Amino acid sequence: MAEMKDVFGQQPHPVEDDLYKEPMRKRRKSDRDQRFRAFPSVEQSALKEYEKLESRTRRVLSNTYQKLIQSVFLDDSIPNGVKYLINRLLVLIEKPTVDPIYIGLFGSTGAGKSSLINAIIQQAMFLPVSGESICTSCIVQVSSGCCAQYEAKIHLLSDQEWREELKNLTKLLHRTEELGREEADAWNRDEAVEEATWKLQMIYGNGAESKNYEELLRAKPKRKIPTSRVITLKAEEAEELSIKLDPYIRTQRRDWDGEATEMHIWPLIKHVEVTLPKSDLIPEGVVLVDIPGTGDFNSKRDEMWKKTIDKCSVIWVISDIERVSGGRAHEDLLNESIKACQRGFCRDVALVVTKADKLHLPEYLRERKAGNQAIQSQREAVLERNEMIKLQRTRILKEKLKRKLPADFKVLEASDLVYTVSAQEYWQQALLTEEETEIPKLREYVRKRLLDKKRRTVTKYVTEAFGLLLLTDSFSSTQNLPNEHLHMSVLRRFAEEKVELLEKAIGHCFACMEQPLQEGVRTARTSYRCILRACLVRSKGNQGFHQTLKAVCLKNGIYASRTLARIDLNEALTQPIYDQIDPVFGSIFRTGKPTGSALMPHIDAFKHSLQEKMTEIGIRSGWKYDSCKKNFLIQEISAILGGLEDHILRRKRRVYESLTASVQSDLKLCYEEAAQITGKKACERMKDAIRRGVDRQVAEGMFERAQERMQHQFQQLKTGIVEKVKGSITTMLTLASSQGDGLYKELADVGSEYKEMEKLHRSLREVAENARLRKGMQEFLLRASPSKAGPPGTSL
Repeated sequence: MAEMKDVFGQQPHPVEDDLYKEPMRKRRKSDRDQRFRAFPSVEQSALKEYEKLESRTRRVLSNTYQKLIQSVFLDDSIPNGVKYLINRLLVLIEKPTVDPIYIGLFGSTGAGKSSLINAIIQQAMFLPVSGESICTSCIVQVSSGCCAQYEAKIHLLSDQEWREELKNLTKLLHRTEELGREEADAWNRDEAVEEATWKLQMIYGNGAESKNYEELLRAKPKRKIPTSRVITLKAEEAEELSIKLDPYIRTQRRDWDGEATEMHIWPLIKHVEVTLPKSDLIPEGVVLVDIPGTGDFNSKRDEMWKKTIDKCSVIWVISDIERVSGGRAHEDLLNESIKACQRGFCRDVALVVTKADKLHLPEYLRERKAGNQAIQSQREAVLERNEMIKLQRTRILKEKLKRKLPADFKVLEASDLVYTVSAQEYWQQALLTEEETEIPKLREYVRKRLLDKKRRTVTKYVTEAFGLLLLTDSFSSTQNLPNEHLHMSVLRRFAEEKVELLEKAIGHCFACMEQPLQEGVRTARTSYRCILRACLVRSKGNQGFHQTLKAVCLKNGIYASRTLARIDLNEALTQPIYDQIDPVFGSIFRTGKPTGSALMPHIDAFKHSLQEKMTEIGIRSGWKYDSCKKNFLIQEISAILGGLEDHILRRKRRVYESLTASVQSDLKLCYEEAAQITGKKACERMKDAIRRGVDRQVAEGMFERAQERMQHQFQQLKTGIVEKVKGSITTMLTLASSQGDGLYKELADVGSEYKEMEKLHRSLREVAENARLRKGMQEFLLRASPSKAGPPGTSL
């Protein structure tokens, strides 16, 4: 093999550099136990068993690795098969325990995201909160870890990233002519102008807004910027870190004239990572992410905003109880979250209704339908209202999800799609019990999510390790079975035939997109003028919109503000296409029963057919005397295709976003032309330039090109899948059949490690069964326990 790749399609560690690398040390037992403090005792027991399984597996792999290293240490050349094996061992030894679960709290200004995080982590004022105004000014990630102190890392824009934004900010503020009083007033009221002025003043001081780009490059910031572009804060107590962190992440009012130097670098902050010491409430491995609702004018921050949404496996759409029944901002948040299910890793979306204790009782009683049971207290009214909101919003959300996602998408089966929470009542409990605030319910959801992921990850890890030990143990045997090459040739031909069938099946899956794409393009062509008109019209006409529109053009059709709804002309123009393709796109990348359009079930069927053929050939050829070979092949094919699934998930974002990327690329010159327009009636002339540019591109086939580019992305994905499968299976079969071909040498005896690994693999079922028994007992005890009464003093 001239070039080896591991089963995940990645280059293995270079043997010359990393072959003799020392594997990472295992975690101390006391540290492992501390990680489970956030879990009840029943769940702790299950986690400790899975942790023990994983730890023992890593120890077996490490021992095997050391033995192999010692057996080849003095060799001038190492056979390719041994290189492959050693690299695979090292990759598994250093594989992370569990990839973090990112839970995105996605909401508009004043929705209560920070208050909710504070309640979940049991720190009342840890993140800044302030009613209806913007408080958290950037993406903030909160997690717990093994650190002894509270710690925050404030990541700043690089020098190049800030220069790019500075150039756009000065372009936005540049005037080429004197304006009349009315025009000047409109300019100053423009939201984009206010935002740009504020940012420059925060960094360079008053008057910075009147300077040009070159002058500001030479200007000295009000505060020294660290060359590392990272500011680290540490504290012994949560309150101490909160005080230190507050000036960096709290958005101050524009009329604020304080002297806190930390605030001067706010426009440079990209994101903040906060790590808590070992927590009794939030388990290690869970990251709560406070995500602003609209993105950011800075390209890097806006790109990070989207990537952060896409890497979240869970998204909680946060809306306070007075806004949940409507409004464009709420709908935009839901739509963006559903798109994350299509293009990202998100598998669960829920609506979290905050401030659920707020209710004006006389008004509620007047509007309440007659005939219901009489309300005896404010508490009863709140609970009844919250239950009604749950039922109503669950129905609406399910209908919305069904229109966009395949019918068997897992989120549609969720028992809880809507939560009604109250952070204020969680602390006060004057009206609601702790359980009725539903903060504990969210914590329980987080724990169950992590426990389930731990179970699946450890099961996969132990199974993959077992397959690798099977291979290692078989290398120690030099016995060649009769007709070995003949049987492997049969298996190779069978695999080649199945790969061809898989390629056709993938092509058939992707061909399902053709009709909805065509229908979407037809709809987009007939509706784009209405969509564009809606995007460019404001309720107050052009007043205060001139420079905002210029900002849209400077950023190639996108403007993200912390106070206005996000503007994305490219996305709006392609929305009719997405409306047509979303259900089919979701069906292609779903898991479940094999259907004509689902991709992963075809890959699973391919895997099972190969495994069945391996078993059949093994029985006929006498592999019953060499079960290691058969079991290795079966386990290895699972590892290969498991890695393939991760590759597909990473690539589907590029496929999904190819429509908007194509339209944005085609309209780039149009945006640049409009951004250069100044003078009288500039706003209307910019709109005309955009309309003409879009008309011209549509006439020249803009939507058809977008369709072709998406189909090209699907074709590239298909080619990549097939090439990875072919290459990995060829490598696997070569390894399995090459004993006696000079590729291997006699290795150290790893029989004891293999036997221990075999025991660990068998114990997976026992651990799972123990977990089920404990869960059943816990549920029985909960049903038998009396329910909690409401807090005292809650009657009318």
